[in-house]
Amino acid sequence: MSREQEIQAVTFGLGAEIFAVPVALVREILDHREAFRIPGGPDYLLGLTDMRGEGVTTIDFRLRLGLPPAEPTPATRILVVDIPLEDRVLTLGLVVDRVIEVTSFRGDQIGGAPDVGVRWPSEYIGGVVKREEGFTVLVDMARIFSAEEASRLSAAAA
Repeated sequence: MSREQEIQAVTFGLGAEIFAVPVALVREILDHREAFRIPGGPDYLLGLTDMRGEGVTTIDFRLRLGLPPAEPTPATRILVVDIPLEDRVLTLGLVVDRVIEVTSFRGDQIGGAPDVGVRWPSEYIGGVVKREEGFTVLVDMARIFSAEEASRLSAAAA
């Protein structure tokens, strides 16, 4: 990404941490609701959430990143994202503590991922943006959900 290019992103919070995903991946933002439980999946798989008649595989994004679980609050949202994989697009609902805003980052604002001092695997980090209110971590969605893991989630949801 060049210095002048901008990326539009949706920022969201998990605890005190602020994360961002590109707007292009976000299909919809839903109010939190209980998911229809699916047995036999990974611990972070909550189940299926109804989105206008379509069942969306829904995960607890806190647990997926290795953060402790949290009870839903009135600010809790489900961020429905389309993650491009090698062979298809995986649609997932990510339960997040709160959605903050849609914002833009310039290419020259985005720094590399630190390899120490973070509580989640650094290979999931697409970059870090220093802002007045602190750091925002750009999440590399395709790295978090490998093709193998996406297959497991799809199979569990089927």
